[in-house]
Amino acid sequence: MSTPALAALPIRRLTPRDLRACADLSEDRGWPREEHKWGLLLAAGKGYGIDDPEGGLVTACVVTEYGSSYRPDLCAVGMVLVAERHARQGVGRRLMRHVVAESGTTPLTLYATPYGRPLYEELGFKAIGSSEMVRGHFTAGGPSPTVSTRPATGEDLATLVRLDEEVFGADRTHMITRLPAFADQLRVAEEKGRIIGYAAAWPNMDTHVLGPLVARDAETAKALVASLAAHTDRPLRTDVDVRHEGLLTWLKERGLASVGVNAVMTYGIPDLPGDWTRRFAPLTVAAG
Repeated sequence: MSTPALAALPIRRLTPRDLRACADLSEDRGWPREEHKWGLLLAAGKGYGIDDPEGGLVTACVVTEYGSSYRPDLCAVGMVLVAERHARQGVGRRLMRHVVAESGTTPLTLYATPYGRPLYEELGFKAIGSSEMVRGHFTAGGPSPTVSTRPATGEDLATLVRLDEEVFGADRTHMITRLPAFADQLRVAEEKGRIIGYAAAWPNMDTHVLGPLVARDAETAKALVASLAAHTDRPLRTDVDVRHEGLLTWLKERGLASVGVNAVMTYGIPDLPGDWTRRFAPLTVAAG
């Protein structure tokens, strides 16, 4: 297909019916299919894509809005993919320009791989931090965390939504209330009957992804990680803000190894809202 014809193809909104095509696109680029994650993102966020006349998708991405549905406070961009046969023809740039235009005055954020970062910088995104992905089988050892944890219940959800908004800096009710069905585990940390943190472990291919991970401090975060790890035999994977050096060191001492570092980038704001000191890991880098 020639570049002019490709440039003329319309960008449309994706729906949950496009899940298989999105997973096929992931596989085409050598990524895991991640159908479980795609399902969440397409249900809770806005997908954008271009149909390939020969079948499947030329490109796709998902934008997850946080805050008021009428006037979002923040949009997270993720899963920006272009089919291998259409790579390096400006399709990804066109899709991202569309996303920026659609967002209007709403700030944007995303996690950028070293490969994708130059494009985002060209579009005006600024790097404001980094996140390190670690993966591996968790091995218990050393002093046990002293913070108490337990499985979350339905009665905890309202508290988790409030805590999450305080830490994240925007209302994520539509994501947090989906966690009980999306995740295999959802646990809270408590002190004197008060919830001081929470974390989820959700299935992604052969791993369990730990996120979101919200905690009062590093010891609380460790307690939540250890409690989730104790109830799975799968390798764990998580993306930790590199400023949380103590947690990253602890995870590596317990069997997780560094996979890579992504840049955290924003558009339209100088930094992310909320309290980074209690925000240890995102739900997924595709949704912030």
